[in-house]
Amino acid sequence: MNSVPLYEAKAELFRLLGHPVRIRVLELLQDGPMPVRDLLAAIEVEPTGLSQHLAVLRRSGMVTAQRDGATVVYALSGRKVAGLLRAARELLAEKLTGQHELLGELLADQGERSGDHAS
Repeated sequence: MNSVPLYEAKAELFRLLGHPVRIRVLELLQDGPMPVRDLLAAIEVEPTGLSQHLAVLRRSGMVTAQRDGATVVYALSGRKVAGLLRAARELLAEKLTGQHELLGELLADQGERSGDHAS
């Protein structure tokens, strides 16, 4: 069996997470296990589409599925998945803060330049 370099394995993980429906499913499951019907109610996607995304997440080990009678309940496979989502939120917050600061600087510069022409 050939082993895959770590960077390729990481790239595959991020490809797996590269769909908004999968991210939304993982976010919803942070609050605890949910049956498929509740996931469908919270995400605007066709049942077959959700089923395919859940299958990808299950095969990757990001979520687990338990059957409860006719209902299938999904849950995050562990705290590390929630930690990854938290890290993504923190990275986005830093990025947006930087963009907000840059916008402030641009607007201030634009205001100064507009004032120069008014004189």
